[in-house]
Amino acid sequence: MRSLFIERFEGYTLKHFQKDLISGIIVGVIAIPLGMAFAIASGVKPEYGIYTTIIAGILISLFGGSKFQIGGPTGAFIPVLFGIVITYGYTDLLLAGFMAGIMLCLMGIFKVGNLIKFIPRPVTIGFTAGIAVIIFSGQIGNFLGLTDLEKHEKFIDNMKEIIMHIDTINMYSIFTALLSLLVILITPKILPKVPGSLVGLIVSSVVATIFFSGHIETIGTAFGEIPSKLPHFQLPEITWERIEKLLAPAFVIAILGGIESLLSAVVADGMTNSKHNSNRELIGQGVANIITPLFGGIPATGAIARTATNIKTGAVSPLSGVIHGVFVLFTLLVFAPYASHIPLASMAPVLMIVAWNMSERKEFSHVLKMKTGDSLILVVTFLVTVFANITTAVEVGLILAVVLFVKRMSEMPIVSKVLPDHTKKNQPVQPHVVSDTHDCPQVSIYTIEGPLFFGVAQFFEQRITETIHYKPKVLILRMGKVPFMDTTGEANLRSIIRHFKKQGGTVLISGAVLPLLDTLKKSGLYDEIGENHFFNHTGEAINFALKEIETNKCLGCKHFAFHECEQLSRAGSLEKGVGRNSQKGIV
Repeated sequence: MRSLFIERFEGYTLKHFQKDLISGIIVGVIAIPLGMAFAIASGVKPEYGIYTTIIAGILISLFGGSKFQIGGPTGAFIPVLFGIVITYGYTDLLLAGFMAGIMLCLMGIFKVGNLIKFIPRPVTIGFTAGIAVIIFSGQIGNFLGLTDLEKHEKFIDNMKEIIMHIDTINMYSIFTALLSLLVILITPKILPKVPGSLVGLIVSSVVATIFFSGHIETIGTAFGEIPSKLPHFQLPEITWERIEKLLAPAFVIAILGGIESLLSAVVADGMTNSKHNSNRELIGQGVANIITPLFGGIPATGAIARTATNIKTGAVSPLSGVIHGVFVLFTLLVFAPYASHIPLASMAPVLMIVAWNMSERKEFSHVLKMKTGDSLILVVTFLVTVFANITTAVEVGLILAVVLFVKRMSEMPIVSKVLPDHTKKNQPVQPHVVSDTHDCPQVSIYTIEGPLFFGVAQFFEQRITETIHYKPKVLILRMGKVPFMDTTGEANLRSIIRHFKKQGGTVLISGAVLPLLDTLKKSGLYDEIGENHFFNHTGEAINFALKEIETNKCLGCKHFAFHECEQLSRAGSLEKGVGRNSQKGIV
């Protein structure tokens, strides 16, 4: 651990500290309204989002695998956390976050970080866009100032609730929300380095406090005063019954947190030309999510927008993330009472802008226009996220992706009968050379291209057995382009070999790559075929095959598949040495 910190702060100077200080403060300013907004949208008190920003932000920077990662509550977690709060309650949310932290640490220890990267892009785009819709729609009530809304886990139920209470629209709320939105949109154009969300909150809150006091719902009236201190350390009550019921929610938090944090780290790598350690990042996320719930915080992960801002403002080390957490702590201790006067209508545009930015509109449209299997995965994942839940969406998306992958892979393998093309200099074996009048009755050569796995193994076996009905003496399988073979492929290959041997034939393998050879050796199939029946080049296999054939059957044969055939057709015997060199160039 000591070497980890030395490595990350090697060559650190006072100038670097100044850059980190500025970046940390700027990101801290941005994180304060987002932390409160994400907490409220997740169904918990706003101060819990602040606690998460402070504790998780510091720990993720110290123990994570990216130098520039900024951690804290994020929009991606909102539907998941809200569903847990609605179903189980806040205290169970803390335990679920604690369990998710343990899972993330285990994922990092067992090096699962690299595997998470293999989640297909259409799945991540689909559920991210779906989450954006849920976040945006969840703020319509606050934007319009609707009263007596009952929060539901399902999107449809929430939309029905809005329609049922549309007659409670508050014009003060709408004006405040529009003012906040307008300032948020204009600020970056006038003052590019000033966070628009913070300016929008301050301006709209001041206007609402002066002119609409008592006519609009605020954080204070909805959730009570925000305490200007951190809560006491408290271990959650852990029972087997609670663990059992929260395993699934905790797993979803862990997976989503892992995906989000690694995506953020990848973005940081692209912006800084650096390289993060994915497994260390998972451990850092795990440590943060284990400790944060002990102080009342909600689950946290890497925040892409805040991380990007951290880099753009000149951060050079993880210290900027630590400073960001310390700055938020200072703000909590000094300015917490003022935050209670922020109208919920002022917060709504902040989250709506977050939803708009995270919706990945361009990527969504691009994949949709391709009209491929990926488009189907995208749409299904998106719809299931919105109308069911993110857990089911990820599961369905991954299943569809696997099915599509198997389908694509099954279309890759090519099993073609081939013979040497004597018209070419190197005599390459080609499928077009084989015809009814040019095909050796005793030696069959097949080229297999692509992986032999469960999706194509049966096709491979059928293709071979159907075309050797005339029972040739020797079967040569060219497997130089078979990258791997699973147990199903191995079983089908074994079936072909045993079937062929039973009718008195010989099987030769040429060009098998090392991974395939290892598989054949482990399965015992290598020994069953025979070590002397493996060749590096097809020409060597053909030379061996010509010594195994029944030369008396060659008399009068006019196929002339090989150079030796003409002589064998006339004489019926193979002279010593003939064939050893004639196929030398064939690979």
